[in-house]
Amino acid sequence: MKQVNFLNKEENNKDIIAGRNPVSEALKSGRSIDTLYVAKGELTGSVKVIAALAKEKHIPVKEVDRKKLDFMTNRANHQGIVALAAVKDYSSVDDIFELARQRDESPFVIVLDGIEDPHNLGAIIRTAECAGAHGVIIPSRRAAGLNFTVGKSSAGALEYVPVARVTNIAAAIDDLKQRGCWVYGADMDGQTYCEAKLDGASALVIGAEGRGLGRLVREKCDVILSLPMLGKINSLNASVAAGVLMYEFTRQRKNIKAI
Repeated sequence: MKQVNFLNKEENNKDIIAGRNPVSEALKSGRSIDTLYVAKGELTGSVKVIAALAKEKHIPVKEVDRKKLDFMTNRANHQGIVALAAVKDYSSVDDIFELARQRDESPFVIVLDGIEDPHNLGAIIRTAECAGAHGVIIPSRRAAGLNFTVGKSSAGALEYVPVARVTNIAAAIDDLKQRGCWVYGADMDGQTYCEAKLDGASALVIGAEGRGLGRLVREKCDVILSLPMLGKINSLNASVAAGVLMYEFTRQRKNIKAI
């Protein structure tokens, strides 16, 4: 069965791969897959084998109603399985540090603890590129991946910012510490961000919309940074908060003096 590209009004040019053989070959070839969708009741036989291969590659596998697959493929013969290809290949954490080395800069990494809104993820990647970050780390499950909406929201920044997808954010933080990064988490109860020293090898951790940093992730952070909240609302949009904090890192890293 041939690959199907279905264009809908919200995410045109999203790359859909439908059918057991096409999906299997895409996985075996090493193509970057954002998510694998399996119709409920179809997780048997060859589909079960394909799903197991996806899980080995840390690709999220979601069981959904067959009608969703019909909609995604414009009612093509999807055989109960559809893969959504990433709009850009995922990088590794090594790639992020290699970019810092090439620029002869101390590493500056953005870690996202479960950002689910693709518009937020795209906006954060856009700001990360503009603020000089060397890469972004996202989790493989319960978070937005590199889909069409993320690519569009990043306004082209996705082409320049390495994005690594990991299975465990807490373990990734441990790895960043071993590589020499000081880890800063963003949360309501912490040190006012502009009073902290942020000019060395650093990782900034932004929590999920609504629930913020996970407990273990928060405990792994070396410093918790907060933004002054002077109005009636006690939180900012995740991408807005990330932007404010990223530029304070940039200001200090570039030794830009405040007037």
